[in-house]
Amino acid sequence: MSESVAADSATLPAEAEPDWQRLHPATLALAIVRLGPRSLNFLPAVAAIGIAGKWIYAIPALLAFLLFSLLAAWLKWLRFRFAVGTDEVVIESGILSRQHRTIPFDRIQDVGIEQGLIARAIGIAKVGFETGAGGAGKENEANLDAIGLEAAQALRTTIRGHRSAPVAAPSVAAAVEGEAAPLAADEDKLLFAMGPRQLVVAGLFNFSLAALAVVGAGMQFFDNLLPFNVFDPRDWVDIAETYGLDQWVVAHRWVAGVGALISLLFIGFVSGIATMVFANWDFRLTREPRSLRRTRGLTTRTDVAIPVRRVQAAILVTGWFRKRFGWHELRLQSLASDGGKEKDHQVVPFAQLADIDPVLAEIAIARAAEDADWQHSHRIVALGGFVGAVGATIGGLTAVSFGQPLGWLGPVIGVLIALASLFGARFHRWIDLGDRVAIRRGMWKPKTTLLPHASVQSADLKTDFILRPLGLGTLVFGVPGGSSLASHEIPAIPLGVAQELRRRILAAKARA
Repeated sequence: MSESVAADSATLPAEAEPDWQRLHPATLALAIVRLGPRSLNFLPAVAAIGIAGKWIYAIPALLAFLLFSLLAAWLKWLRFRFAVGTDEVVIESGILSRQHRTIPFDRIQDVGIEQGLIARAIGIAKVGFETGAGGAGKENEANLDAIGLEAAQALRTTIRGHRSAPVAAPSVAAAVEGEAAPLAADEDKLLFAMGPRQLVVAGLFNFSLAALAVVGAGMQFFDNLLPFNVFDPRDWVDIAETYGLDQWVVAHRWVAGVGALISLLFIGFVSGIATMVFANWDFRLTREPRSLRRTRGLTTRTDVAIPVRRVQAAILVTGWFRKRFGWHELRLQSLASDGGKEKDHQVVPFAQLADIDPVLAEIAIARAAEDADWQHSHRIVALGGFVGAVGATIGGLTAVSFGQPLGWLGPVIGVLIALASLFGARFHRWIDLGDRVAIRRGMWKPKTTLLPHASVQSADLKTDFILRPLGLGTLVFGVPGGSSLASHEIPAIPLGVAQELRRRILAAKARA
């Protein structure tokens, strides 16, 4: 938010005094909440005071730090103001150095609304303006940290009405005073929604191994606080002996094993359900005149728009088990990042293909038919797995030579890796659909990328000392925005086929 950027923007008429507004007073409450994590930064100073033997000054120093932080938050709130004109937003901020920023509606590509748990309880929201000048993956260029939810919705509707059509937009000032500002719902079409039942089902398929690791680490961390070692079966037998159950436990060890397995499964399933519910509660995907709008979240409610014209590719993700039941996830690779946290927009977290197809239709990227003439990559793609298998075998045999019997697991694991790589090579497939190319890969977590020719910025044909004698090459596609699910490429296909496909794609790009 610099003076130079504001200078080349359209400003309010000099004779018109802007209708200045302040952020919601609850901004100060949020500042108090944020002081909790920030207070940890003060711990080194408290430790230094303690080392110096001046503990009597620790509490006064901490209170002074909190008081100074609250005073700074109050001054920041007092010196921040904004005004919404007929075609622009004006923001002034800064305690000592004042900054003036003017953002014309025409430059705003999206108005994001985000609510944390406390913000939802208070009825306020954070509004962020994305103009695209900062590039994908960067934070919004400007934001209003906390205004009333109705005012945030009114501001978004005003900007959307200005950009799309002469819609009678509600007054932002009226919303600030408490008058509800309804959204232009008649312009939106609901594409996909998730209810509690579907969230639970999705959570069951979202079994979390990470939760098991966290539980194990927590048990290890608190091990010293317990009167026995939770990982030592002898301690459990001693506890059982106290209640006269030692002989029964020793005779029925399988009960403990089954109980442990059930406990681990329970933790994994519960954590998967909890993760899905907290992230996607009341998930809704709607079609607006120019974008897809996604709202979701239980504790933190996010509202993100994905401009349709900025979508570069569609990515279908599933798993080897969930695919048996027809469940998939849809992500969109876009020039606009997902809040700066992930490169791809998750627009359908868990659904059948019949529910995903209408979303693909809105962005004009259709799936390939299952009975289409899919082409396979050469089996040479399994070479990397074979190299790993050889390494495991050599490592295991080396351990055996040093007298370690467990080293025989190395050759066994090597054989399994080689077989898995050879079997996984069958899942490297692709097909050219005229205006787009579809790429499939992955055995454990299958992924299908639908890449329009017009989205390809570059197509590199690569070969090496292994592929060249076989007459093979790898096509690597450069697509703006980037994907968090690895690069888009078609490995190990005939060199002539790769050159022809590359020519058609670049020709389509030139026409676009």
